[in-house]
Amino acid sequence: MRSIHVIGIGAGDPDYVTSQAVRALNDTDVFFAMDKGQAKDDLVALRREICQRFIVEPGYRFVELPDPKRASDGDYPQAVADWHAARARVWARAIETELGPDGVGAFLAWGDPSLYDSTLRILDQVLDHVEFTYDVIPGITAVQALTARHRIPLNDVGEPVLITTGRQLRGTGVAGSAVVMLDGDCSFLTCPPQTRIWWGAYLGTPDELLMSGTVGEVGELIAELRADARARHGWIMDIYLLRPNAV
Repeated sequence: MRSIHVIGIGAGDPDYVTSQAVRALNDTDVFFAMDKGQAKDDLVALRREICQRFIVEPGYRFVELPDPKRASDGDYPQAVADWHAARARVWARAIETELGPDGVGAFLAWGDPSLYDSTLRILDQVLDHVEFTYDVIPGITAVQALTARHRIPLNDVGEPVLITTGRQLRGTGVAGSAVVMLDGDCSFLTCPPQTRIWWGAYLGTPDELLMSGTVGEVGELIAELRADARARHGWIMDIYLLRPNAV
């Protein structure tokens, strides 16, 4: 039976790739990657670089798949569900046509497959179309990379941490420590000015950007830096930690 590895490859630095991930890389015949357009070619390039670095006997293939567009208006949950279903159909065709009956394929997940990544949800839908088994290899998350680069603990002593999105932050705010992902609108600017922020973009890559302070001190600077970086690269991956009552 066909099998698939879902391999967490860390937040950008090839040194984040674990020994378990290296074993899975060397076990793979076909790597499937989403083609997200010319602006994001370097995301596929990094995946190729990781394979070239860690695979001992190159005999693998890369298959780049067209990424269906996600609707940007209307009902957000429905738009995501439709996008996942479209991706599942593309993936199913690729697995069926590009992977032999006993072949081993892989999807390389940026960071860790468990954290704001759609790979596992989509593969569950792919199983409705084609039969295979799969396993998951965890990776270093952007949360870990962010706190390491800023040399800070994730949580206050004895306190919980919320992991949320910019959309949710704008709607509900935060009462304690919160990691915010998928924020294209700089929602931290809606926080009280004394809120402490630790921000990072392109973590683990040569283009890494870091900034920290209070929202009142550095919020606008982060927004400007983020906009400039996105314009230069054509894309951005960033994340930040907030603490409303940090001293």
